[in-house]
Amino acid sequence: MARVNLDTDKDHLVTPKHSDARGPVVRGKSIEIMQMNWKAGDSARPHQHPEEQAIYVVSGRMRMTVGGEIYEIGHGEVSYHPSNVLHGALAVEDTVAISFKNIVAPGYPATKTL
Repeated sequence: MARVNLDTDKDHLVTPKHSDARGPVVRGKSIEIMQMNWKAGDSARPHQHPEEQAIYVVSGRMRMTVGGEIYEIGHGEVSYHPSNVLHGALAVEDTVAISFKNIVAPGYPATKTL
């Protein structure tokens, strides 16, 4: 399954332990890509993991907290989260974002696995 449509499974709760984000997750052997759909006010509670992460905003606006720094990102911008750095997010507007990282928690249910 080399081709995956990220416009499916939009109600899939991505990481229920620490995030309200919903959307499809694609996992390979070492990479994870998620389309995260947020309603205004949704959040990812502060957490950290050994894998670095980049979040690209497709539409909307997010307030990010990364290592104590607080900033907002919007369409076309990326938030970079280094390894083992505490980070969290708040959707300022309804937002669609794409997350890129190595596999963080293989136990989470993916909607597609390659």
